[in-house]
Amino acid sequence: MQRIGILTGGGDAPGLNAVIRAVVKSADQHGGYEVLGFKDGFEGCLDPEGVVELSLDAVHGILPRGGTILGAANRGNPFARKVVRAGKEVMEDVSDQVVGRIEQLELESLIVVGGDGTLHIALELFRKGMPIIGIPKTIDNDIEGTDVTFGFDTAVNTATEALDRLHTTAEAHHRVIVLELMGRDAGFIALQAGIAGGADVILIPEIPFDFKGICETIQGRAGRGRHFSTVAVAEGARPKGGEQVFRRAGDELATARLGGIGQTVAEYVEGVCGMESRVVVLGHLQRGGSPTAFDRWLATRFGAAAFRLAVQQAHGRMVALRGSNIVDLPLDEALAVPKRVDLNGDGILTARTLGLCLGD
Repeated sequence: MQRIGILTGGGDAPGLNAVIRAVVKSADQHGGYEVLGFKDGFEGCLDPEGVVELSLDAVHGILPRGGTILGAANRGNPFARKVVRAGKEVMEDVSDQVVGRIEQLELESLIVVGGDGTLHIALELFRKGMPIIGIPKTIDNDIEGTDVTFGFDTAVNTATEALDRLHTTAEAHHRVIVLELMGRDAGFIALQAGIAGGADVILIPEIPFDFKGICETIQGRAGRGRHFSTVAVAEGARPKGGEQVFRRAGDELATARLGGIGQTVAEYVEGVCGMESRVVVLGHLQRGGSPTAFDRWLATRFGAAAFRLAVQQAHGRMVALRGSNIVDLPLDEALAVPKRVDLNGDGILTARTLGLCLGD
């Protein structure tokens, strides 16, 4: 029996279980392969109890489930792992231990499912000689090598439903309601959900915004008898000449945690524009719950394609969606530049054509 490993790193996203299921079912159909799952991302490579066998029974019924049966870890970077030495927390490079564990298990391939951070770790492990295959996962959709990442569609649908619901209560109470959405450096969720959910103002990280422009839009609507508005704002959006808003500072162990820009916008609208305002932070609701049919479809195709690469021993590559086809490309090429909203692309042009306020 040849062994294939799989781990799910970084933040969770709807569709992770569909990927795991696809790999296991593909291995069973092909014959001659067994699949091992690593718990909690790369942490499972360092834990003696961190490896589990993934049989058909183990993946039975998980297709519609959110999250991941293997667990995930945002801080599982083996090149900079927090350890305690002499009573003090320090950072150590334990990547050689991960390499040793993969070699000890005699893995033919290790399928790494993750976003930008996790896949960069996977690339570094490949450069150390590990048999890595990547699958792109992130609700932010910020990996350039693929047209779409799984998890994104579910997040957009969740955000759109939230805007639909907030629209009715904003109209009933003649308020401005600000919906803060995920999106650290990329505004794809806010832009697509904002357009789909009929938001009047959409604020994204790629376009620093002017408070005055927001007020002009909201007050202009009031002047036309529409005494309410909805605002979709990505957590990484910032005002012109200002900085992103954080609710927790970062350090050498953890990335700073964004949060609060929605409240900042709501307070300005109420204090300066004279419109009663409320703010809703959607948060991890965007990550949770059952994946949409599209995300199940895409995740399953990614998992099956990754298994085919494992059979071919085509390592150092990432599966991707290009148009309507699943392709694969070198990991370093896929991760060369982060994907951001194209300010000259159709999404932005659509918003401007509709007369939506983008803050500039």
